[in-house]
Amino acid sequence: MRLVQVFVPAGELELVLETIEDAGVDYAVAEETSHDEFEAVVSIPVPPAAVEPLLSAFRDAGLDDDSYTIVTAAETIVSDRTDDLIGQFSGTRISREELQSRAMDLAPAASTYYVLLVVSTIIATAGLLLDSAATIIGAMVVAPLMGPALAASVGVVVDDDELATRGVTLQIVGLLASVATAAVIGWVLRGTVLLPPGFDITTVPQIQERITPNVLALFLALGSGIAGVVSLVRNVGSVLVGVAIAVALVPPAATAGLGIAWGHPTVVVTAGTLVLVNLLSINLTALLVLWLSGYRPHRGASVERVYGRLRSRVVVLLVAIAVLSLVLGAVTYGTYQTASVEHDVQTELESMSDDPVFAELQFRAVGVDYELIDIYTGDVPSVTVLVERPPGQQEPPDFAESVRERLEAATGHDLDVAVELVDTQRSES
Repeated sequence: MRLVQVFVPAGELELVLETIEDAGVDYAVAEETSHDEFEAVVSIPVPPAAVEPLLSAFRDAGLDDDSYTIVTAAETIVSDRTDDLIGQFSGTRISREELQSRAMDLAPAASTYYVLLVVSTIIATAGLLLDSAATIIGAMVVAPLMGPALAASVGVVVDDDELATRGVTLQIVGLLASVATAAVIGWVLRGTVLLPPGFDITTVPQIQERITPNVLALFLALGSGIAGVVSLVRNVGSVLVGVAIAVALVPPAATAGLGIAWGHPTVVVTAGTLVLVNLLSINLTALLVLWLSGYRPHRGASVERVYGRLRSRVVVLLVAIAVLSLVLGAVTYGTYQTASVEHDVQTELESMSDDPVFAELQFRAVGVDYELIDIYTGDVPSVTVLVERPPGQQEPPDFAESVRERLEAATGHDLDVAVELVDTQRSES
């Protein structure tokens, strides 16, 4: 339930009361004597779904903007009359005015926002370098990205240009700050005793996850955007939703920064693409869900103009996501191909170990060097095979060629195969 209180300007009490009675809700009037500008305070208990129609009725009746209308959440109302009100006004979403107010509150002051985001990025960068999922998730609790993401969409839908611009600016500058922060941290830590000599960021699983993004990664961003709007319009807890939005944005942004520090263009491109796709997807779903939820500007004349702007933004976002998704699709295909070659090599070597043609030789895959970039540069996969040979046994003629041909037939790729023969003795108790 909500408690709507109207500070009625002098001479407009009758207008206010007629509007309330037309709306069919209960009210109470208290005389206002502390200031000559207002003659009364009218208190109106209503369900959340009734707030927006009531405020629109006041506006249509010509109630001056100089009056105060306050909407507060009523924790408890003890009355049997509320059942009739709730039945009269069905719905669960909050009013347009409450939505706009909450969106403004969710987007913190710039100084607070950037401090929290930098701190979150520092923690997330440490979590990436340590390969600690728990540390990364902990950093996401600090990241204040949910507010700007939703504020931008709310501003567009309710025709608040200042709120929309502020939301977009905070998102873009904030993510650039995250990338820069991670790059500085990586540059400072690189070559120090805190990281082992020859440390390669691409071998860290948590970083590797962000530089080999799958098309399925879109579902996190799309789901986060929908959940963020639902938590906002239904006035339910948004902390966990904020974590989900931060997870979609901060770790890949930090990964892109580490790619800059280590001079890995591929890391920067793939992680940066993931950041952009997630950012655009969150904003797209937020815009669509807000509009489909029925939110419009309070001025009827602005609806058509706002709809045109919304439609243009949606088209731009869809095109941008589609273009960037081509990169995700290429990464998904490349990751599948590299994994497929490694799997086929391992499977064939196991089969060769059991093949009587090779007697007691045992095949082991020491390494398959086939990176994502090799798929598109046309480089041949390089396979190193370790073969355990019992003492005194001779390998078949043209042994390396036979191994290469078997592996090429199994993988369907040309391969560069190196075979290492090791005389092996085993002692069994």
